[in-house]
Amino acid sequence: MSYQVLARKWRPKSFATLVGQEHVVRALSHALEQQRLHHAYLFTGTRGVGKTTLARIMAKALNCETGVTPTPCGVCSSCQEIDGGRFVDYIELDAASNRGVDDMTQLLDRATYAPTRGRYKVYVIDEVHQLSGHAFNAMLKTLEEPPEHVKFILATTDPQKIPVTVLSRCLQFNLKQMPQTHIVEHLSRVLEAEGVPFEPAALRHLAKGAAGSMRDALSLLDQAIAHGAGKVEDEAVRAMLGTVGDEHLFALIDGLLAQDVNAMLEVAKLMDARSLSFDGGLQELATLFHRIALMQFAPEALLDENEKARLAAYAAGFDAEFLQLAYQIAIHGRDELSLAPDEYAGFVMTLLRLHAFRPERAGAATVTAAPAPVRAAPAPSPVARPAAVPPAPTFSTPAAAPVAAPIASVASGSEDWHTLATSFPGMSRQLAQNCELVERGDVLVRLRLDPAHKHLQMHQEKLQAALRDLWGAQIRLELAIGEPASETPAARRQNTQREQQENAIAAIEQDPFVRDVVDLFDASIDQSTIKPL
Repeated sequence: MSYQVLARKWRPKSFATLVGQEHVVRALSHALEQQRLHHAYLFTGTRGVGKTTLARIMAKALNCETGVTPTPCGVCSSCQEIDGGRFVDYIELDAASNRGVDDMTQLLDRATYAPTRGRYKVYVIDEVHQLSGHAFNAMLKTLEEPPEHVKFILATTDPQKIPVTVLSRCLQFNLKQMPQTHIVEHLSRVLEAEGVPFEPAALRHLAKGAAGSMRDALSLLDQAIAHGAGKVEDEAVRAMLGTVGDEHLFALIDGLLAQDVNAMLEVAKLMDARSLSFDGGLQELATLFHRIALMQFAPEALLDENEKARLAAYAAGFDAEFLQLAYQIAIHGRDELSLAPDEYAGFVMTLLRLHAFRPERAGAATVTAAPAPVRAAPAPSPVARPAAVPPAPTFSTPAAAPVAAPIASVASGSEDWHTLATSFPGMSRQLAQNCELVERGDVLVRLRLDPAHKHLQMHQEKLQAALRDLWGAQIRLELAIGEPASETPAARRQNTQREQQENAIAAIEQDPFVRDVVDLFDASIDQSTIKPL
């Protein structure tokens, strides 16, 4: 047999197998059970959400040999002929190519005759909004007083173009776009039934690329199976779609948090080298800013606990006001890509704009305040500067002083790794803060990186260079991905911030004056406005 594409092979054949349109299925099922049948139905919605599929199931429900039922048998000759497009009393008309008044008049003339085989004649007019004005006028009388044996099912992606005189004579159902979770679940079932190995992360990219259309998702799945030689893998799907992976997005966010513009530009170069979509990159970046903002104000809106854990540090590191600005910069940068000299330049300028508008207070506490204890020891150097000493020599003197302290202390245990991790520059600091010190030898330093931040491993060479500056050129860094056995510096900082926030909220709630105000005015405390001093 010839190969049948997945979108046709897995087209739903009953209400029970239709995905994502429960509100429509419920209403139609109840109408069929109670025999409250309207003469004209209008299904609206974007492409690939099930309009014509629903019309075909409705035709089977009306003409099944077991009787009018919301659960057609699917095995009788009527059901099988409707599924095969051979049922004489089921007529599909494409209004895009049959839009004239003559076509409509011919169809309505045939409608007056009784059904040949079935219980009802079912006319399905797809893309009905493309009919001409005269064709709509020809329909009006039949729609208002149709023969008992005729049912009209109209489908359109643009109901605004249908005359209100036609709309008022139809029972209208709006089919919604498929949620990504429904698409992923359906694609998983399809692949399991087809015996095709797959990675769940790849299906999420396909669902996102389908933009709410199940038919598009199945078509993309066909393409992904061919592209992956019989397998659906995350990396292959991202390459096929030109999707910007999480490692690039989080590397951008890490660079922005660390105020390391060079790290952000390095990501742009990597995306350019892999021909990834800059438009898609800004779209995903805006989505990530949106998720971080949700984590700040409404964490219960995020259902994935792994996502919550990953975004918690960013929610604590960015100011809420800056996140709103960053979101606007990302979406406006995407709009302006077509006006840029080229997409790479437009993308880079958006990144530079994000960096330029990054307020010092949004991350200064973690970036600059933490190294202070390490660099506080060489106090005499600044005193020498007024005596006309050139800046370069005086800068090099204090830089050498902090080296001795971290070397001795880190060798004593992982506790002092928390202190040292805050003293590295740029992205090497981000990597160090999310690592656990496993072993510190004279030559070999072993670190374990939290899997939630595995995208930071691209900065391993930077961290090794920073360690060599401190401990000598013989140092070699080995980095492993795994769940830390103890707190990483970033996790400790996050826990400390959470404890401070909880203590601040408790202090406010227990304050006698605040409690009197709450009782007097029947007020409530907006905890999002409370910040620890």
